[in-house]
Amino acid sequence: MAQISMQQVKELRERTQAGLNDCRSALVEADGNIDAAVEIILKKGLAKSAKRAGAVAAEGEVRALVAPDKKSAAIVEVNIQTDFAARDPEFRDFVGLAVSAAMSAASGTELGSEPSGATTLDEVRQALVGKLGENIVLRRWERLSIDGPGEVTSYVHMGGKIGVLLAVRCGNAAGEQSPAFKKLIEETAMQIAAMAPQYLSPSQVPESVRAKQAEIFDAQLVEEGKPDKVRPGIIQGKLRKWLEETCLLEQKSVLETEKTVAQLVAETAEAAKTSVELVRFVRFERGEGIEKPVKEDFASEVARMSQG
Repeated sequence: MAQISMQQVKELRERTQAGLNDCRSALVEADGNIDAAVEIILKKGLAKSAKRAGAVAAEGEVRALVAPDKKSAAIVEVNIQTDFAARDPEFRDFVGLAVSAAMSAASGTELGSEPSGATTLDEVRQALVGKLGENIVLRRWERLSIDGPGEVTSYVHMGGKIGVLLAVRCGNAAGEQSPAFKKLIEETAMQIAAMAPQYLSPSQVPESVRAKQAEIFDAQLVEEGKPDKVRPGIIQGKLRKWLEETCLLEQKSVLETEKTVAQLVAETAEAAKTSVELVRFVRFERGEGIEKPVKEDFASEVARMSQG
């Protein structure tokens, strides 16, 4: 029987997210072969699929798909429990089915109810849960479209961790084909991915959100001991700064740091000799807002088991 090292156990655990004892047992059964141990864990996972159906799925992929005419695009986030399973070809194929379904789904539809061959997308999902032994969630989707001159573009960063859709309207077909217009939409999509704006412009920020942010700033100033008479002015300054960070058009460009995105839009319109308008954007970041359980780190788990 091969000698099993803690480094092998650690590697297998990182690849599969399985428990320490499961990893060690699988390696013993596989005579120290990591790939064979992975297969053993996956096979054992089939028997646990029912238990895992309610488990937290925060890994997975964000994927986008743009129509050939670039007038519409869809984006989906599909989650699974482990990064290892997210790289499985069958899971990736399922993400492809999901984003294709999103291209034609009616607004507000539960994506799982969309047809996929002779069955529904959710039935495909359930079968894959049983096969991979991990919970899979069709978490969210969006589709953007534009009429007339303009384009919907996408940008996916870090292998599916962050995805962006951006719809930009143009005054005429010639402007739509200009290099300046193409450059703007590509770089603005990357800006959205990098800087995570919440709104397009200050006019889109709800008054309730502004008021809540003002309350937060005021509480911070009270904590700092700022007197009542100076706080309103400081709060307004902080709100202006907050809007510059929160609204896409107010943000400083990550590529041309002396200019705002609004200034770049104006320069593009001048170069393309037509009007240019950012219409809407969508940004998904994989797992954002999902509460993940705090897992015991590897060293602590080894220490605990050795004590036991």
